[in-house]
Amino acid sequence: MELVKGFDPFAVIKRALKKGGEFGEIYIEDVLSTSITCEEDRIEKVICGRDRGCGIRVIADLKTYYAYTNDLTEKGLVELADVVAAAVREGRAIGDISLVRKDVAPGFDIKRQPLDAGLEEKIGFVNTGNSTARAFDKRVRQVKVVYGDSLKKTAVVNSLGQWAEEEKTSILFLCQVVSQEGDVIQTGYEPVGGLMGLEIFDTDPPEAVAERAARRAVMMLSARKAPGGRMPVVLSSEAGGTMIHEAVGHGLEADLAQEKLSVYSGKVGEKVASSLVTVIDDGTIPHKRGSGFFDGEGTPTQRTVLVEDGVLKGYMYDRLTAMKDGCSSTGNGRRESYHHRPIPRMTNTMIAPGKSSPDEIVRSLENGLFVKKMGGGQVNTVNGDFVFEVSEGYLIEKGKVGEPVRGATLTGNGPQVLMTIDMVGTDLGFGIGTCGKDGQGVPVADAQPTLRIPEIVVGGEVKE
Repeated sequence: MELVKGFDPFAVIKRALKKGGEFGEIYIEDVLSTSITCEEDRIEKVICGRDRGCGIRVIADLKTYYAYTNDLTEKGLVELADVVAAAVREGRAIGDISLVRKDVAPGFDIKRQPLDAGLEEKIGFVNTGNSTARAFDKRVRQVKVVYGDSLKKTAVVNSLGQWAEEEKTSILFLCQVVSQEGDVIQTGYEPVGGLMGLEIFDTDPPEAVAERAARRAVMMLSARKAPGGRMPVVLSSEAGGTMIHEAVGHGLEADLAQEKLSVYSGKVGEKVASSLVTVIDDGTIPHKRGSGFFDGEGTPTQRTVLVEDGVLKGYMYDRLTAMKDGCSSTGNGRRESYHHRPIPRMTNTMIAPGKSSPDEIVRSLENGLFVKKMGGGQVNTVNGDFVFEVSEGYLIEKGKVGEPVRGATLTGNGPQVLMTIDMVGTDLGFGIGTCGKDGQGVPVADAQPTLRIPEIVVGGEVKE
């Protein structure tokens, strides 16, 4: 990949550590990307570009000193190293650094590299999605279609003599549809993506993605308002893992746990969920949006069991938080780009499948709410309280999925909900997104099987 050329990375790291520090690192990134957006029935934005740069980090007294540049000459990197070193208080300079291990990951197998396709073909995907959604129903008012791809090459070299390089190809395609009938306005949203190439459209062609978004937006127009109150809820595996990501996942990131900003702080070894619930973060799953061979610090990604049979086993660590707790990184040190320092982040987070069939779970309820698709939401990681929108929901009537309802929200407490889950399905459905934290956005996936929650507050229409 030849990202590291024209300079000695170990010499640069040593210079950054000249005033002391326990750890030094240089991170280099080279990204080729394309982004196309269609709105108001026309192509509004086409961005094709390349961004190359480097970040240098020193950890001293468990504090991070970080600076970045897009000047990858030896002179530019030496000057950057001096900037970082100047911020570190006087200490003992590090000795010579030599290569201990070098790992190069070529990335997951890509059948059709987006870089090999012309811009016209990519614009065609967007136009197809737009026209399909608009033709679906006369009540469709607005359509937004986005296509994005990137080829990212990274190299991380550190003061321990570790050197890791990786190449990632990623793709994203999404459609958002707004429908209207009278005073009722509804939205349908459908994204697909991952670490793959244009072969993604073999199974999820643009017209299919657009049709799913349009169908959801139009169907909800005729849905009656969701009933409100406390009731049983079945979360479909198709809902994606919004619940596990927001209500649980962030609270298991080590920095929040160490800062006492998590409801799970200091609870390793304690029961925090139903014995049917196992929570896993796995950055090794091929082609998933949050995957990779290494994290943003060059640490190999891994499968980390966070909660096993209801018992909290540990947190997601990057290098700094692992140093603070005297343990090893779990490969969850992630960064948006070379502009950012790494912090603990989720990759692909999920509740593991259980032993109940999805149909059995629905049949077990006389009535309740069936959530097929989750929308956005908010969570307070300190106490675990959350509010989530339901973008596609149905009533459960006599053990069957009945008529659609709109305007439902789910309000509850993450740990309490986890503790009450009493049926876990054998299926597993993935959702994708971009997770924001500390001003950084990183690609993630989340997943869950069909779940039964015996009682939760559903926001909706309350009859007098």
